[in-house]
Amino acid sequence: MTALGTRARSAAGNRNTVVVASLIVLAVLYPTIVDSLQSLPLIGDFVPSTDSMVVMVVFSTMAIGLNMVVGYAGLLDLGYVAFYAVGAYTAGWFASQQFDQWSFQFGAVGIADGLPGIHISMWFVLLVAGLLTMFAGIVIGLPTLRLLGDYLAIVTLGFGEIVPQFVRNADNLGGFDLTHGTFGISPIDSLGFGAIGAAIGLPESFRQSSQRAEWYFWIAVLILLITIFCSVRLRDSRLGRAWIAIREDETAAAAMGIPLMRTKTWAYALGAFFGGVAGAFYASFKGGAFPADFYFNISVFLLCMVILGGIGSVWGVLLGGMILGYLNVEGLATIGSKIQQSGIPKLDGFDPTKYQFGIYGIIIVLMMLFRPTGLIPERRHKIEMVEGVHDTPFYDVQHEGTLTDRDPSDD
Repeated sequence: MTALGTRARSAAGNRNTVVVASLIVLAVLYPTIVDSLQSLPLIGDFVPSTDSMVVMVVFSTMAIGLNMVVGYAGLLDLGYVAFYAVGAYTAGWFASQQFDQWSFQFGAVGIADGLPGIHISMWFVLLVAGLLTMFAGIVIGLPTLRLLGDYLAIVTLGFGEIVPQFVRNADNLGGFDLTHGTFGISPIDSLGFGAIGAAIGLPESFRQSSQRAEWYFWIAVLILLITIFCSVRLRDSRLGRAWIAIREDETAAAAMGIPLMRTKTWAYALGAFFGGVAGAFYASFKGGAFPADFYFNISVFLLCMVILGGIGSVWGVLLGGMILGYLNVEGLATIGSKIQQSGIPKLDGFDPTKYQFGIYGIIIVLMMLFRPTGLIPERRHKIEMVEGVHDTPFYDVQHEGTLTDRDPSDD
């Protein structure tokens, strides 16, 4: 049985490797085949453009970062948009003309020499944004992670509201303009390979390249893959097992010697890191960081991605992020145009984008009714939901049939 089980696990692992490799190849080739896909009958109109795919991948990256907090450690975070904002404004501070009283350049591409402001290479700024956001996660987490359940959710919601209000009003802090107020910070420098890259045929600046969307998409996919790799490795690490123990039973975890505050803070900080990187990357893609982008609904939207895909499941969250991201960027608008073209008189003016959060809410309610574990559930969570009950130990549930079917004469 052991040999058969080993071979079965090996075969399953090989299948998973083939599936993952196929998805990576498809993602890399997507910008080159998107035009052919969009020309297909029936489904062509529903194929997202490369620009839309960039947004979908960025939001999926943030959803996987949030999954470290909600899915692994079981900490309900309703203020994740704060980390997104910190990352975006970090890019604005270190890669734009925001601080025009200084003039400093280091590795920036696509800008003129002597341009006012701080202009550091966006590759380096992505890392700086992640580290600063990680620090912000620690600062926010230390006073709040002592709370449990609904109280933690309310406090994180408060921080999620405080940060957007701060960036909206931080244009005059004692005469110093930190965020440029409601106008935001724009333009933010582009990613690119600089003169060295141009010498070998790579674009010096993505924004000035004819393949701007393609290059941003490929880098977004690379960031997503790194996030997935780190998330899976963290889940299987000693720290990840401590997170899951806290999620399952915080009291038992503390009794087993797990330092609750330190372990929770690590979850908050690492989840914030990837949110900050995604925020800085998206700010470079958009060319600016604007306070209108960081409202509370973004936090709820990301949480819906986690719930739809499967709490704690990396691949489930990725799928949920891509589905809801598509509906948000292009899907609902495309569906609305198709309905309006259907010729049904009463639906001529129907626009699903006006009801997008209501539609997302209906999707989540239906998921909770018919598939509460998500589209691709985490194995442990699925077993708990399907086989376990609240008052029955999991071990007893697994062995209930074995114990009841035993012949007393065997004793």
